[in-house]
Amino acid sequence: MRFKGSDTYVATDDLTLAVNAAITLARPLLIKGEPGTGKTKLAEEVATSLGMPLLEWHIKSTTKAQQGLYEYDAVSRLRDSQLGDPKVKDISNYIVRGMLWQAFTAEEPVVLLIDEIDKADIEFPNDLLRELDRMEFYVYETRELVRAKQRPIVFITSNNEKELPDAFLRRCFFHYIRFPEKETMEKIVDVHFPGIKKTLLRDALEVFFEVRDVPGLKKKPSTSELLDWLKLLLAEDISPESLRSKDRKNIIPPLHGALLKNEQDVHLFERLVFMSRQAR
Repeated sequence: MRFKGSDTYVATDDLTLAVNAAITLARPLLIKGEPGTGKTKLAEEVATSLGMPLLEWHIKSTTKAQQGLYEYDAVSRLRDSQLGDPKVKDISNYIVRGMLWQAFTAEEPVVLLIDEIDKADIEFPNDLLRELDRMEFYVYETRELVRAKQRPIVFITSNNEKELPDAFLRRCFFHYIRFPEKETMEKIVDVHFPGIKKTLLRDALEVFFEVRDVPGLKKKPSTSELLDWLKLLLAEDISPESLRSKDRKNIIPPLHGALLKNEQDVHLFERLVFMSRQAR
């Protein structure tokens, strides 16, 4: 199995190499990068490209590692026992399988996405070390060992909100998705908007990277936000000329709410751009 990219996802050579390296090593691929750079989308595209089912486990701040294995629904069992339901005699009726259990017991190889692992508690990655390494775990309630029929391709994404344990990192193949350069960004836009006018794309990208280069921004616009902005520009039929207005009232690009997400960044961008244009 080798990933060669797809028509709907622009993968750089080093990213494609990282995916195939993780598959060869049979290790989870840990993907880091700015929010909106396509980390989650990568797992979807690899699954589609290789013709494999995709299982997604989206991590929240309250998520526990045990939930990825299984959960014992003691409350439902107690309720059923009070109602005299005969199925209470079999505890397996109250075992809820998690995403890792589903991936391990699937009849065909799957792609498993563990999305935004850094949102969870610091001990979360450590609690999955053995399971991801040995591809097995023990169910104490039913006294059974669940072992992977075939090893899934595991993608783990992180927005770098907190450091991950060294022992966990040692078991992963790591890749950092760098923010796309202008040439790569043009290819990404072309995938989503193949008929976009060259002049609009040129001026829109110039404004976009100008916004990203403003020092002190709390939230730099991402690739996904650029695509949202272009979609709005096309929907509203915004001309390239309006992106470069010298009017003080229109110095902020139209529909900037897709790019700038708080008032401090709006004021900062407005002030710096006005000063730079006045100096020309």
